[in-house]
Amino acid sequence: MTILILAIILCFLMTWGVGANDLANVMSTTIGSKAVTIKTAVTIAIIFEFAGAFLGGSHVVETMKSGIINTQLLENQPDVLILGMLSVLTACTIWMNLASFFGVPVSITNALVGSVVGFGALSVGMEAIHWKQVSNISIGWVTSPLIAGLTAFALFTSIQYTIFTSLDPLKRAKWMVPFYLFLTGIVLTYMIILKGLNHFHVHYSLFDAFLIAFISSGFLTLLGIIILHKLPEKHIMKRKDRFNQVEKYFGVLMGLTSCVMVFAHGSNDVALATSPLNLIFSYSNIHHYNLSPGMLMNATLLFGCVGVVSGFLVYGRKVIETVGSGITALTPSRAFAATLSAATTVIIANTLGLPVSATQTLVGAVLGVGLARGIGALNLVVIRNIFMSWIVTLPAVSIMTVILYKIFNSFY
Repeated sequence: MTILILAIILCFLMTWGVGANDLANVMSTTIGSKAVTIKTAVTIAIIFEFAGAFLGGSHVVETMKSGIINTQLLENQPDVLILGMLSVLTACTIWMNLASFFGVPVSITNALVGSVVGFGALSVGMEAIHWKQVSNISIGWVTSPLIAGLTAFALFTSIQYTIFTSLDPLKRAKWMVPFYLFLTGIVLTYMIILKGLNHFHVHYSLFDAFLIAFISSGFLTLLGIIILHKLPEKHIMKRKDRFNQVEKYFGVLMGLTSCVMVFAHGSNDVALATSPLNLIFSYSNIHHYNLSPGMLMNATLLFGCVGVVSGFLVYGRKVIETVGSGITALTPSRAFAATLSAATTVIIANTLGLPVSATQTLVGAVLGVGLARGIGALNLVVIRNIFMSWIVTLPAVSIMTVILYKIFNSFY
């Protein structure tokens, strides 16, 4: 029981760090671009973080439970696995909160995978690690920010050429923004409606899914157009005022896109962060309380969401400043391109069951937007520090886990 209580405390502290770091990073483009008010941003973070965790997180939980190491080799040694997951929780808790203190956006995905690999190599040997799965995840760490960056580069470039370089950007925006609304609707529908229905074992054919996404996106586009027409607008505007009005249009788009990104984060990172606690419960005497695996997963996800949201609200400011304004200056249109690209990339990876990093994906997308404006628009010092933290995370957390496992093993 002592270990269970310790595991619960550590899991809360780790999810607190995830909120202060990962969720703060996800919301950094929304808040940094001033697309929505702080109150609206907080509301979006709370609602869609919970929704994403409960409706889209099951695939990633299963990947972490059995996809990294062969846990069947430890079925007759539950104490080893419990102490190992306790070491994983402790190492990741220290790392995530340390990074949040310095305002550096690191990845809970990197930390957890590296930590589990370190424990697996020590306890059951290198042969027990599913290296193919680990290599696929590692490839995702490289490709996901690259794909998100290229997509964001292309999307923001299209916004620049179709709207901002025209003689009358406001008039052009009134024609083009509905198209971007429809694009956002496709991603929003797929992530929230279709994945949400899959959670309730409701599945659709490819044609039916496309039809639902198309119709839902059409309704969302009409709703967005109505909202845009209700935005206050001067009758006579200077060119600068017209640009500002266009950014207000993209502020509406950014609000919708941030919902998708937070949902994607909840479906990926909350499930990841709570998977060690889920494993500890599974291999302990908790089954005496007649809790089914589904009830356990829902309980740990709820607990993780509370920790993540708490960390974001109390201690997320430093990471928000780093990504929201430290890499490159963001406006609603730039933030929209970055966030939609990152959300799309995370959705695809999550559908495939690969726990990619929302942090790395969004940072890659912000970099793509910055490059579309020219290399001079990027803060290379901040970028260097972020990349160095990513590289150091894997070995640092692995070594920390090995040391902590030996300490816990000597005590218990």
